[in-house]
Amino acid sequence: MSRRRSLALLPAAALATTLIASPAAAQDPEELVIGFVPSVEAGALVEDIEPLAEFLSESLGVPVEGFVSSDYAALVTAMQTGQAQIAALPPFGLVQAVDNAGAEMILQSERFGSPSYHTQFITNNPDKYCLDEVVENERQEGDEMVTVLNCNGTARAFDESPVGPIAVDEAVALVEEGTKVSFTEPTSSSGYIFPATIFATQGLNAETDLDAVFAGGHDASVIAVCMGQAEVGVSFDDARSDAVTDCDVNGTVVTFAYGPEIPNDGMAVAGDLSDELKAGIKQALLDYAATEDGAAVLDSIYNINAFAEPVQESLQIIRDAVKNLGYGS
Repeated sequence: MSRRRSLALLPAAALATTLIASPAAAQDPEELVIGFVPSVEAGALVEDIEPLAEFLSESLGVPVEGFVSSDYAALVTAMQTGQAQIAALPPFGLVQAVDNAGAEMILQSERFGSPSYHTQFITNNPDKYCLDEVVENERQEGDEMVTVLNCNGTARAFDESPVGPIAVDEAVALVEEGTKVSFTEPTSSSGYIFPATIFATQGLNAETDLDAVFAGGHDASVIAVCMGQAEVGVSFDDARSDAVTDCDVNGTVVTFAYGPEIPNDGMAVAGDLSDELKAGIKQALLDYAATEDGAAVLDSIYNINAFAEPVQESLQIIRDAVKNLGYGS
């Protein structure tokens, strides 16, 4: 049985004193750390990742410890300083890890057979942003099917992932200067980077022309729109299923547009690991995803249906987007 410490939500300042010491570059470490960043409520993620860490420990024959970082930058820094060797990262986080920490992307996530995803634009004011009738749509929440609201051609089957953009030029263009818009955080591809570039092409600076609210998580952005804290919001599609609140999300929050396709999140490993260990980590993750329990855990962590071979060139889309916003990776 491998030695394990309890999982915790770690702020960036605590990483240097809490995680294992950086191993010597000439050999693989005797213990591995795999890091995650919450896209929704962090407490559940702390519990969800433990079975994955245990599976990796058994498959690789070395202790694997999991931790939940407070943000993407802290996790990339942990990889850069040798304090984490495996990381589950969103698209911009993957770019930062590859470009700034010398990491390698070994797998990309798939959802409903798609290697990409998109921003969904949501509102509590369909009279303004829906150019056609609001329609009822079904989504799966746990073992139940629930009804949500869509318009402007964004309706989809619960197990489908349509290709964006949809209704950007027609509906998102209706967002006016001074509108209160809920984003997630500045480093989120679907929660800020790509929607901000869309607003920029329409002549609106997300920071100065909009009344921007940074809700933190994607579920929090949905809740902000539901509670009237913002008229428009953005999140990944479909974060409405992850929002836990007394507010009537399914009857209030309407999806009215989809942004362009963004390469999915994925798994990265430290570049100085041996080729043998990198291959072992990759295969262990694939093996875990192929098990019934593993598939359930990955779905609960990040709604991942499967892992696929990474498309390294897809990261250039992210690099171009952040360049257009005026800040680098």
